[in-house]
Amino acid sequence: MIFRNLLRALLSLTIIACTAGSMLRAQPVLQYTPAITGLINPIDIVNAGDNSHRLFIVQRGGTIRVYDSSLAYIRDFLTVTGISTAGEGGLLSLAFHPSYETNGYFYVYYTLPDNSLEIARYQVSSNPDSADAASRQVVLNIPHPGFTNHNGGKLLFGADGYLYLGTGDGGGGGDPNNNAQNGNSLLGKMLRLNVTTTATGPFYTIPPSNPYVSDPNVRDEIWAMGLRNPFRWSFDRSTNDMWLADVGEGSFEEVNVQPAASAGGINYGWRCYEGNTAYNTAGCQPAGSYTAPIFAYGHNASGGFSITGGFVYRGPDFPSLNGYYICADYISGNQWVINPDGAGGWNVYQQTVPGLPGNIVAYGETEVGALYAASLTGNTVYKVGLSTVLPLTLQSFYGLYRTGTAYLDWATSSEKHLDRFDVEYSLNGQDFTYAGTVKAANESSGSSYQYQHLIQFENRLFYRLKMVDADGQFRYSNIITLTHNESGTDLVYPNPVSDGILRLWLQHGYDELVIVNMNGAVVQREDLYHKTGRHSLTLRPMADGLYFVHLRGPGTVRVEKLVIQ
Repeated sequence: MIFRNLLRALLSLTIIACTAGSMLRAQPVLQYTPAITGLINPIDIVNAGDNSHRLFIVQRGGTIRVYDSSLAYIRDFLTVTGISTAGEGGLLSLAFHPSYETNGYFYVYYTLPDNSLEIARYQVSSNPDSADAASRQVVLNIPHPGFTNHNGGKLLFGADGYLYLGTGDGGGGGDPNNNAQNGNSLLGKMLRLNVTTTATGPFYTIPPSNPYVSDPNVRDEIWAMGLRNPFRWSFDRSTNDMWLADVGEGSFEEVNVQPAASAGGINYGWRCYEGNTAYNTAGCQPAGSYTAPIFAYGHNASGGFSITGGFVYRGPDFPSLNGYYICADYISGNQWVINPDGAGGWNVYQQTVPGLPGNIVAYGETEVGALYAASLTGNTVYKVGLSTVLPLTLQSFYGLYRTGTAYLDWATSSEKHLDRFDVEYSLNGQDFTYAGTVKAANESSGSSYQYQHLIQFENRLFYRLKMVDADGQFRYSNIITLTHNESGTDLVYPNPVSDGILRLWLQHGYDELVIVNMNGAVVQREDLYHKTGRHSLTLRPMADGLYFVHLRGPGTVRVEKLVIQ
């Protein structure tokens, strides 16, 4: 208990905020391999969950194609007729019933010529590779205003057996009808339905645990609200957490995470907020009344303009990618991998590498969790994996701010064909500006780097590294946050240390540094020769745990707690 309280106190220090070096070492570099070609506007990728290991590709024009376990084309499974492809419309999604292997039911989501949104149920025919087109039953029709955009677009069954659908706000700039915050509208919502398999209607009922069943001002079908256009979202097949990417209006795209234990009833804030920024707060509650995204990026070349949500990778082929959420921007082609940072937050790595396809409209999983992506560039489905070429391994990235200067330190454990590090900074964590360049040493065993950025600010600064290879390809580090600190005291940082390097900021000259373990034994002693300023010290191998750093000088001893992990 004592150690846990000390650790909690150390982590709460506002001198420096950083991501543990052990998390940085695992940054995956994505690679896409063409798997299925010859498609026409592929827009969803789905498996049937029936142990057949087939893959179903939904085409926006209405046709669903089925492929065997080797991704060889078998035949057209179904063509949904009577739909409209105007604007963002068409056949948008497909979901197989959890008991599809025995009951043969599946569900599709599409738009109609009157702009309404519809879920329909079909059943497979006697041929397992062909649906019975005559079995169509309309499950739910949602009226839609006179706009052809913001339809949402993804159907998925949850681990609870219920059918979920993310709907758009009805279109038009800024949600003019305020549908997303209107409990009597099914637009701008996440819906949760208990679909039935009866021969006659109704073809769904309300799950008794839906959050608004006792609220007369909110439709019972609603699971969550305050969404603009959740075009692509997913469940983590391991944790059942919901990952919800919401396409933004004019400034920000965002990713939200809803834990599996959630009872629903969450309001994601649109149109009151876009990303983490106020948009139209007329009639809205304070910001704390809404659930903020875990990640948002700005509308610019370093971000993008329309997010395509992906999946948390749980496949068998790339173990080091396990647990990372992958998403992309449809317009810019930028891509991100996101995973927990171990301290209640998130590591976000941006990748903009030649060879990654643009115009990605969907991600989908096979029965075993292999991940695929559909791109409208070339009408191709790609297998998502990891590059075997890793030009560098970033071991750590830290920083602190003092007296008008941001001091950045980073280290690599390997480098190959690396050209430079471009340092970028931001005042809001979303819009980044170039600060300067540090040339790469290209040492095969890795190198350590420092950079100083002269800047005045009041609250927080955000930094990232753009790591550029010799051939022009690049990827981004995690983002670190620096807080304003003008203290003149000596600093020993970071806490905890995870990369074996202890940083010192010495305002006073000391004779030596001594590290002592919890039993009082000296585990490392270093002469300091009355040095002042910033220094790095390589730690000897020592077990994870709590230690004490003694800075000793003439007539003075300063003791700092230190956590090794």
